[in-house]
Amino acid sequence: MTIVPLSEGSFTIDGTKQFVPFDQDAHELQDRPKGSLLVEIQPFVVVTGEDVLLLDTGLGFEKDGVPQLHRNLMDAGINPGEVTKVLMSHLHKDHAGGVSRFDSNGKHVISFPNATYYVQQKELDYAFEKDSASYITEELECLKSAPNVVFLDGDGVIGGYIQYQLVGGHCPYHQVFRIVDGGETVFFGGDNAPQLQQMKSRFAAKYDYDGKKAMELRQQWWQEGHPAGWKFLFYHDIKTPIG
Repeated sequence: MTIVPLSEGSFTIDGTKQFVPFDQDAHELQDRPKGSLLVEIQPFVVVTGEDVLLLDTGLGFEKDGVPQLHRNLMDAGINPGEVTKVLMSHLHKDHAGGVSRFDSNGKHVISFPNATYYVQQKELDYAFEKDSASYITEELECLKSAPNVVFLDGDGVIGGYIQYQLVGGHCPYHQVFRIVDGGETVFFGGDNAPQLQQMKSRFAAKYDYDGKKAMELRQQWWQEGHPAGWKFLFYHDIKTPIG
């Protein structure tokens, strides 16, 4: 399998839940509002023998009318139209902002019309019921009616080689993916396994829905996958995208 990190850069986020670009060479964290967290954003493409898989969709920012995610794909030599499956760990806006884009009429439409999206049904329902700043429902509305969206319920297998598991932790209906192809295993834990350092330490995050469970899941996956040579993909770790 070929793995391509699609870094969107670093941002700070405070109580407003707004993602503000942060240049570590030019900016000082203490100059941002009190309590600001530094967050790195990094979707992935995994090219297998069967598919071009996109794992989460970033913030959805655009420049000159072109989504940053599309531009990053093209810079990596991948036409956005070649993506065959979009695997969504959850629908928080830093992971799902690129699910949709504006069309010429200013309406949100699916960003990858040639791909099949895989979304937990209960996660989408929760996004609309919760009324939380972590979700931008206008960007998610098109998932409800798009013909290329498959709604998942619990655990299962996609295409005979992509295992998905509903685990909760970071949010109530968060899912993770294990891709097994050609003798290799790639694991994507989304925000339950966001950084390499968190895999190696007992760290319960206050921003998680169930921080204790997320911590325990990380330890379980690391203990199983590290000796077995899994490739872990870290969405919020630009310095070590693959562990």
